[in-house]
Amino acid sequence: MTGGRIKIKELLKSAPHSQEVVVKGWVRTKRGNKKVAFIALNDGSTINNIQVVVDVEKFDEELLRQITTGACIKVIGALVESLGSGQPVEVQATSMELYGTANPDTYPLQKKGHTLEFLREIAHLRPRTNTFGAVFRIRHAMAYAIHKYFNDKGFCYLHTPLITGSDAEGAGAMFSVTTLDLNNVPKTEDGKVDYTQDFFGKSCNLTVSGQLEGELGAMALSEIYTFGPTFRAENSNTPRHLAEFWMIEPEMAFYEIEDNMNLAEDFLKYLIRYALDNSMDDLQFLAKMYDGELIDRLNFVLNNDFVRLDYTEGIDILMKSGHKFEFPVSWGLDLQSEHERYLVEQHFKKPVILTNYPKEIKAFYMKQNDDGKTVRAMDVLFPKIGEIIGGSQREESLEKLTKRIEELHIPQKDVWWYLDTRRFGTAPHSGFGLGFERLLLFVTGMANIRDVIPFPRTPKNAEF
Repeated sequence: MTGGRIKIKELLKSAPHSQEVVVKGWVRTKRGNKKVAFIALNDGSTINNIQVVVDVEKFDEELLRQITTGACIKVIGALVESLGSGQPVEVQATSMELYGTANPDTYPLQKKGHTLEFLREIAHLRPRTNTFGAVFRIRHAMAYAIHKYFNDKGFCYLHTPLITGSDAEGAGAMFSVTTLDLNNVPKTEDGKVDYTQDFFGKSCNLTVSGQLEGELGAMALSEIYTFGPTFRAENSNTPRHLAEFWMIEPEMAFYEIEDNMNLAEDFLKYLIRYALDNSMDDLQFLAKMYDGELIDRLNFVLNNDFVRLDYTEGIDILMKSGHKFEFPVSWGLDLQSEHERYLVEQHFKKPVILTNYPKEIKAFYMKQNDDGKTVRAMDVLFPKIGEIIGGSQREESLEKLTKRIEELHIPQKDVWWYLDTRRFGTAPHSGFGLGFERLLLFVTGMANIRDVIPFPRTPKNAEF
């Protein structure tokens, strides 16, 4: 409540008995005739507008002329039962105040359909559209549900650093962080950048993952999770890649791979159930506008046990399928999205957790199986998306981990602290990473990852 204001979400649930209410928001549309005007007002609390009915004769003509799409107003009036269809209540205005005008000649969000591409160019205004109001409310609901899930399970929320001296994934695509003058970079005698003069005294980057530090937390607090932004300087201009995105990374001591898979399945089902229980108005709008199968697909994940499938068996199924894939399939190759989706959508018709990948295509820290060829990795595969979660049981043996680090030529001086967890009181442990925006693509039915984050960061684009 601000100045007696009631949010539109609450008003639409209220029992009308001509009580006086105060409502504030932005005008979506205004229509009417010389006697009566109808204003659709929205304050972002819900996908639904409230209708404000205005007796034209009782209001200043100049004021009414300035109340156009995009303008912000305060309305005081009586909450009455709506005679029109579509909403249970409406407000009969007794007084109105104009907070801010929106010139119809220059305000870009007029009442017509806009392409998502156009809306990306005005990302500062797009939250005012129905689509992005719905997406960002769902984004909030999912963030809240993630914290609630882990809190209720007794996990500890750990803040891992955004600035780091290590490359967790070994992917190499990192953003460097420096205070050196780029027009006059100090050099050492052999011509290399002299990082001793930099802020941290060494080369540093934005993090690609909180996992390695998360493991340190798990080896003391038992179960932790991180949830924060990560940064990857991959030059990928695809509908699935962002340079700045959010990751959820739980890490659990004493969890073997089976426990890890069970947690991932339970976690995803909890989030989807939460969305269906708490965001149905927004989901129904997105289903109507963008993806008619959205709610069925959410229920599909809830109503099916996830198939546990060995990588080797998965490759066998794909090779015998007779399906023409764009990318070839053979043992030892990483799966592409089309392969993952084939297993989920066509072969099993259920979500799939793929395990025991070849060690050569997976990160150095994954626990090696006794066959010497595979590791205890797990990827959760969903319809329409492909991989939504990637994780593994971690290698707890100091000897095996050190050997793998040497094989991959990772400098021990960069990961000495990580190896210490295996040196002092090592224990079996596991974890996984869920890309928040990948989850949101699935839950909202949006097709482009740039449309599920307020201000996307992509190659050649850091506007707003």
